[in-house]
Amino acid sequence: MAVTVVVGNPKPASRTLTAATLLAETLRPESEPAVVDLVSFGPALLSWGDQQVGEAVRTVAASELVVFASPTFKATYTGLLKLFLEQFDGGTGLAGVVAAPLMLGAGPAHALAPDLLLKPVLVELGATALPGLYLSDRTFRDDGVIAAYAERWRPVVAALAGTGVPNHG
Repeated sequence: MAVTVVVGNPKPASRTLTAATLLAETLRPESEPAVVDLVSFGPALLSWGDQQVGEAVRTVAASELVVFASPTFKATYTGLLKLFLEQFDGGTGLAGVVAAPLMLGAGPAHALAPDLLLKPVLVELGATALPGLYLSDRTFRDDGVIAAYAERWRPVVAALAGTGVPNHG
């Protein structure tokens, strides 16, 4: 199974990257995830037709499971992630992809952000989205939330991955 992690944190090698990779590895332990750390693209995300960005888009679109991860900035996901998502065609760009919306934050005030803000965009792009996951950026390594989420949703990912069945809501 092709698994990819997309990280929209403006800081390289971030806790967001660590959490997203851990989630991907826990959901699909038999797969080594490809990593797209968007900060590495720099200003290339601002223009259309960049070869490296295009390769990343193709990698994501060809994946069966993608963890889309962002820190919570101004109560939502980052502009960096938004710029990358703009590269996909509406309705079909993520067709056949099972998406796990993941956001991290300092406290529980924005716990609904993955479901209310990130998940609808992924569905609009054609992904079949799992329920969003919000993690404390300070405790995710030890609090058991990733393990519990993966335990609940791993069978769903296994059932949906590779079906190519688009989500219609």
